[in-house]
Amino acid sequence: MTKNPLYNAIAASVYIIIVVFAMNFVFKYETNEGIASFITPIMMLSLFTLSAAMMGYIFCYQPLRLFLEGEKEKAVKLFVKTVGIFAIITFSIVLVYLLILRI
Repeated sequence: MTKNPLYNAIAASVYIIIVVFAMNFVFKYETNEGIASFITPIMMLSLFTLSAAMMGYIFCYQPLRLFLEGEKEKAVKLFVKTVGIFAIITFSIVLVYLLILRI
């Protein structure tokens, strides 16, 4: 990804939003009958694997590159900042959800 932790955290959040929209679309038409009962777990495990790879790339690619280039301090700072910003975004989403739930 980039060396900007804000862009990395936003990319992770956007990826999650896209996955949620896709899951809602699929589950709207999904039935647990016949072959669908076999395919659904395969789809979910495949999506989990893809998500792990995507999040690994978004969060770890640039820090790992920096680390291997000998810039260990920059690598750790980039990783921690990216995770921190993502945590703030996640906490904000939960907070908004809780506020909307109260209304």
